[in-house]
Amino acid sequence: MSMDQKLTEDLLLLERHGAVLRCLNYLMTQRQEVLDILSKISSYRAANAEIDSTIMTLQGALEEVRNNKPGWQQSMAVFMPSNVILYSYALYLLIPSLYVNEIAFRPASYVAEHVGLLHEKLQAVHGLPIHHQKVSQKVFVNEYVKPADIVVFTGGYSNAEQIKKQLRKEQLYIFFGQGINPFIIGPDADLALAVTDVIRMRLFNSGQDCLGPDIILVHQEVADTFKNLLIERVQGLTYGHNQDPDAHYTPIFYKDTLYSVSEYFNTHDQFIVYGGGIDFRTKKMDPTILYSTLDENLDIIEYFSPVFNVVSYKDDQQLIQRISSSYFSERAMGCSLYGSEHLSDILRRKHTLTINETLEDVDQGNKAFGGYGTMSNYIFHNNTLVSKPILISAVVAEYLQDKRTLV
Repeated sequence: MSMDQKLTEDLLLLERHGAVLRCLNYLMTQRQEVLDILSKISSYRAANAEIDSTIMTLQGALEEVRNNKPGWQQSMAVFMPSNVILYSYALYLLIPSLYVNEIAFRPASYVAEHVGLLHEKLQAVHGLPIHHQKVSQKVFVNEYVKPADIVVFTGGYSNAEQIKKQLRKEQLYIFFGQGINPFIIGPDADLALAVTDVIRMRLFNSGQDCLGPDIILVHQEVADTFKNLLIERVQGLTYGHNQDPDAHYTPIFYKDTLYSVSEYFNTHDQFIVYGGGIDFRTKKMDPTILYSTLDENLDIIEYFSPVFNVVSYKDDQQLIQRISSSYFSERAMGCSLYGSEHLSDILRRKHTLTINETLEDVDQGNKAFGGYGTMSNYIFHNNTLVSKPILISAVVAEYLQDKRTLV
């Protein structure tokens, strides 16, 4: 690279970063405008936490790009997720704009209206070449995905595979999917801490968050104590509307969740030890606790709601056998361990592991995150698939160093 080109790239990076800083300033000075949009689909607590996480991530944007050196790329197409729309806007659009010339994105249909409103606000501030494409998925794929150097998809694994089949081998495809994100609570765990953290993670945005644990595995020696403490704590939670700063849980935004979870409750009603109520008129779902043993082999689903699936296990051997099964391994993303720290090395092989803290506590938007399960996240390039924790700028640097282009 010539000195003139290097200088031009550095100047463009600083110009783009100035636009990102304007967004950062907007979030800090006009917080209520963004909060008004986010609280249409998220609880007051979740919306505020999302703004805080976004501010922190944007503050680290320039350092992230300078450290990873992704090089300038020509184009990127992004399928946006159906939740954490502001945080995702930062991760998948604003920060990549520091090294991608043009970015096209398509919101998930559930939140298209709200993402559109958010983009209008932010676009007026940053003026970056980030383009909201209000087109069908078919048109988006044909006109924006197929020509792009980088494609990012967030959503279901089967849908991701359909997109992958249509790509050229030289395109970089980055997939973010679903993890089970188990809590594992050993016989020596601090149960009060474990219950506090389980409630915090499972009820974040009333459970409508992809980091929520879909199963809570508790050693049989402490399972009853844990269950009773969880019930006691959940009984004290309060329900309210999304704008209520004191509400612990709020209405369910995603209507499909109400139907799928109600069917699950109906099928597994004998395991419900607390809650189970759903009001389809108000979209209120009671925090619900199901209690079973690992031998009973209840189906694990992505609840996306205030559901605690508490499952007792006999010993380390039974636990590791289940965690190592293909179902768990394919969905290996995050795992939170309380007690039984001797299992940490085994669990780290497939998961982003936290010990006596939650995934929310360690999630930092400028660092790689995820696991090693192909249904949780993967990178696909030149007909090779790799599943590992992902940070987009680092992945671009690793796979596309030979495609540096600057207009």
